[in-house]
Amino acid sequence: MGLSFNGIKKYWFNLSDKIRFLLIGGINAGISYIIYSLSVFILGEHSYQISLAIAWIVSSITSFTTQRLFVFNIPGNILKQYLKCCTTWVFSYLINAFLLELFVQKMHINVYLAQIIATLIAAGFTYILFKKFAFRRKKSESAI
Repeated sequence: MGLSFNGIKKYWFNLSDKIRFLLIGGINAGISYIIYSLSVFILGEHSYQISLAIAWIVSSITSFTTQRLFVFNIPGNILKQYLKCCTTWVFSYLINAFLLELFVQKMHINVYLAQIIATLIAAGFTYILFKKFAFRRKKSESAI
């Protein structure tokens, strides 16, 4: 007796959105970190802020799609939601860039480790901004 697609979907969306965010966000963060690391490797460690910008730009579409479909799963205008996500990412990016600079320049942490720490801290802010702003569900909309 196998699980049906609807059974898997129901199980998934019965999980807390915090759990779904951690799982999907972890995958997205992994993709972003790989892009960041490759950019640092190719451009050099002195280019860590440029590498951060490249990673955030490239991973934004993947992140939007997976967060919308697998975490918050809300109907509505995709373009409007994407623009709200871009606003969210600007704040999240600024937090990440500030922390990365602080960790590398003031605390002398390796650029690879500094980005992991900065990403973990920025993820909390990102979740709150996604939930309360970018993917806020109207009272009339019900979850799956």
